[in-house]
Amino acid sequence: MKQALRHLARLGLLMGVCLLALQLCFALRILAMRWVDPVSTSFQRSEAWRLLTTQGKIEWSQRWVDADQISVQLKRAVIASEDAAFASHTGVDWASLEMAWDRNQRAEARAEARAQKQPPGGRKVEPKVVGGSTITQQLAKNLFLSGERTVLRKAQEFVITLMLEALLPKRRILEIYLNSVEWGEGLFGAQAAARHYFRTDAQRLGVEQAARLAVMLPAPKRFEKRPGSEYVVSRSATISARMGAVEVP
Repeated sequence: MKQALRHLARLGLLMGVCLLALQLCFALRILAMRWVDPVSTSFQRSEAWRLLTTQGKIEWSQRWVDADQISVQLKRAVIASEDAAFASHTGVDWASLEMAWDRNQRAEARAEARAQKQPPGGRKVEPKVVGGSTITQQLAKNLFLSGERTVLRKAQEFVITLMLEALLPKRRILEIYLNSVEWGEGLFGAQAAARHYFRTDAQRLGVEQAARLAVMLPAPKRFEKRPGSEYVVSRSATISARMGAVEVP
């Protein structure tokens, strides 16, 4: 019995050392990003593999541009749409997470109520889930993690988020995010999005153009099919109205 406990203790110690080594690896990679632009993200690599295996080819558009070559209007629009408290929070916006949790609980309750009214064998009703992730959390997930929804993955996301906030200035976090975020299938970064949708450079995006790009971020593959849809236009008007109050780091 004692020998078994000793083996378990050694195994636990080994796992602990491995976990700490992994966190150190993440921290060193993030620290390097103060000076070195990331070549790709975990999400981009998974997308490239998906395109290659499903379509037999990779059609890709991405070009890194420095922060001062990205329109301040796009920065304002993305912050207004995705993370209004970006300049002031420490990586996690707890108020937004609580609001998202409440909305998701209500959505699940409505979906369950509709499901009970359906006849046996009817189509399962899935609740519409909303997120409360900050820009830093989204970047943490895209840079290093998979898209699976597990407690361990979310815990690792929180740790990486805190590392990003501790080791990089807000301006750099936003610069990396805008250069690596998805704006369509095989379409990544502000410069590629600006050229694809508006035939202009990211530096020249106006208020309306920036707001429309910001609207697309939660579901770019869906919105790229109808970038001028009624929803995109309506939502972009709301974002445009909020942009003046946004603080850009």
